[in-house]
Amino acid sequence: MSENCFHCGQEIEKERISFDEKIFCCTGCKSVYEILNTNNLSNFYELNKKAGIRPSDDDASQFDYLDTPEIFERLTDFSEGNTSLVTFKIPVIHCSSCIWLLESLHTLHPDINYSQVNFTRKTLQISFNHNQLKLSDVAKFLTNLGYKPAISLETADKGEENLDKSLLVKLAIAGFAFGNGMFLAFPEYIGGEDVWMQHYKGLFRILMFILSIPVVFYSASDYYKSAWYGLKNKIVNIDVPIVLGIFVLFSRSVYEIATDYGPGYFDTLCGLLFFMLLGKMFQKRTYSSLSYDRDYKSFYPIAVTKVDFNGKQDNILLSEIKIGDRILVRNQEIIPVDAILINGKGNIDNSFITGESASISKNPGDKIFAGGKQIGSSLELEVIKNVDQSYLTQLWNKEAFKKHETGLDTLINNISKYFTFIILGIAIISGTYWYFIDLETMFQVISAVLIIACPCALALSSPFTFGHIMRILGRNKFYVKDTLTIEKIAKVDTLVFDKTGTITHRKKSNIEYEGSEIQEFDLLNIKTLVKNSNHPLSKSLYEFLNVQDEYFPVDHFEEISGKGYSANVRENIYKIGSAKYNDQESKNLETAVYVSKNNQFLGKFIFKNEYRENLKKLFTKLTHYKIFILSGDNSSEEDQLKKIIPNCSAMAFNQSPENKLDYIQNLQNDGSKVMMLGDGLNDAGALKQSNVGVAISDDSNSFTPSSDVIINGEKVTQLNDYLSVCKGSINIVKSTFVISFLYNIIGLSFAVTGNMSPLFAAIIMPISSISVITFTTVSTWILGKKHFKKSA
Repeated sequence: MSENCFHCGQEIEKERISFDEKIFCCTGCKSVYEILNTNNLSNFYELNKKAGIRPSDDDASQFDYLDTPEIFERLTDFSEGNTSLVTFKIPVIHCSSCIWLLESLHTLHPDINYSQVNFTRKTLQISFNHNQLKLSDVAKFLTNLGYKPAISLETADKGEENLDKSLLVKLAIAGFAFGNGMFLAFPEYIGGEDVWMQHYKGLFRILMFILSIPVVFYSASDYYKSAWYGLKNKIVNIDVPIVLGIFVLFSRSVYEIATDYGPGYFDTLCGLLFFMLLGKMFQKRTYSSLSYDRDYKSFYPIAVTKVDFNGKQDNILLSEIKIGDRILVRNQEIIPVDAILINGKGNIDNSFITGESASISKNPGDKIFAGGKQIGSSLELEVIKNVDQSYLTQLWNKEAFKKHETGLDTLINNISKYFTFIILGIAIISGTYWYFIDLETMFQVISAVLIIACPCALALSSPFTFGHIMRILGRNKFYVKDTLTIEKIAKVDTLVFDKTGTITHRKKSNIEYEGSEIQEFDLLNIKTLVKNSNHPLSKSLYEFLNVQDEYFPVDHFEEISGKGYSANVRENIYKIGSAKYNDQESKNLETAVYVSKNNQFLGKFIFKNEYRENLKKLFTKLTHYKIFILSGDNSSEEDQLKKIIPNCSAMAFNQSPENKLDYIQNLQNDGSKVMMLGDGLNDAGALKQSNVGVAISDDSNSFTPSSDVIINGEKVTQLNDYLSVCKGSINIVKSTFVISFLYNIIGLSFAVTGNMSPLFAAIIMPISSISVITFTTVSTWILGKKHFKKSA
């Protein structure tokens, strides 16, 4: 009796090692088992029985070349301070236990910070301390666990992956076999008692059988793998009935030619797989096209401040940055490109990239990676690489910043699962019925039922609908992170607006100064200081100060969210912010920025906000939502806000960042589904806490991991259209459900009565998918045109 290794599941051939009352095939498997148990990771074996990968026996020195500086730099995604990020291709990742183990590497090795698996691409990203753990040691560590990384020139290339042509080859083989099989079967179709035909029919049947073998065992292999992986994980997916149908047809055909009962259905089977693969090819090409259309992230309305050699500042779109440009990055802003520090003292927080909160000091001449965040005074940087928007997108979509919520996708999966069981039941009942009437018809009926009822169209409805909606919203400057966000937006019943910079203009503020006269020396220093902050009032004040823009070193810059900031400029300490921050009392209900020099109060800049055009018209359309206003300012404009927003449920002023977050949380505790719209650092916590966080972007780098959506500031007054489109997309998905179910009901009624051949079912099946895709494309286009006439 053969024995299998407890870890990897392979049959024991040479060594037989007994340990802990378990049997292993080699010392490698035994060692991995010991490592997992020592680190309390024995759940690995509970997720999937015999799911381990046998460790490689290759020479341990095979990865030493990875420590060569040139190769290290090419392979790593990021390397700064103590931390490096590397992405390895791991071809042997195959199940949930593999994912679970590989994402638990930080518990196995103290110098690994985190690890993240992309199952579909079979890649593993690892963050590690390169001062304590060499890159070669990381590769060896993975190899010893049984997950040897595949490292080659191709994997080292960060460019676009090569197109997988295997599906095209499988389609070509199926098409060749189908065409020739039909030709060989033609004489039997026309019948007759021709002597020549009777003499050679056996040869023709054998040739059809030979032609069908590569089709059944190679062209259909993806369906077998999908069904098998699903069953291994105790999931009956949509490929299970297809596989059953293939086996039924092939087995029946082999039986018929072996017993000389008939010609079998080899031509039908090849045709079936040809049309199914054709549908799959169409689906894949459409997905690829859709992914291209979804590349909306290349057009984020995030702008950066470009600085020319005369010191003049100009806000430009991120996509317009070129190598050699100089840009200004303020406190708490994310650095959009790889650059060299020219002026200023960098204090870079790379937690956005590495997950670690430690900051790195930078001096002029040092390189700074994209994705880092400046903490402190503003920096002047020179761009050394073109904008890699996909890299920033990867950061934005990082798993750590996602808010998990089950939605329509779970509903689709559940429907597909029950749908499969229902179809299997129908196939069994129909087969039993026809068994007693006509055995030959029984096989056709079972095959036709299993093929015609494939819920492919059902599975396509959600991703294609939401994919089109994401593209339409992106064209209209409403940038959604993922399809799940669209579903969450559709469920929102409460809207919370930050006031300053969200429903007010950032630039269009009437500013008056009240206080003692400020000398030009101090005005220049103040202008230098205010350009370090990304607060909307600071940006308005910067443009208001009518003095030459000069760069002076800013030392000991400190900003307190919701209060203000201070720094040392040319041997003087300035404080800019609220009245309380400057030890003053606010005498009037007004929005003002107070300024002190060396603890001596100078004066205040009084702001009168200008609200966005058509704001009142927007709120008259949002009658189905509960509306709340939050502001860090005082209540000086409460009466004006009540006129603009007559349906406002409540307003809260003098709100700190913590107050805003608690306010959102209290609404959620009352059962509300909250969308929060904010623009600055003060809103970051509230944006992340809300069900949907919307970051407003006018002309600043307000890119934040807390947001689910980025919207151009000028489009805020179209919020009702965006909300309506998201709700309409849900109705489209539900409509495709109905179409898919009606199609299957009609098809099944023909199949169970024996009036539909498996070949016809195979032709109809991709047509159903095409009809669903066509319906979603047309419906979403109409929905987009209804709300966005110019660009849908």
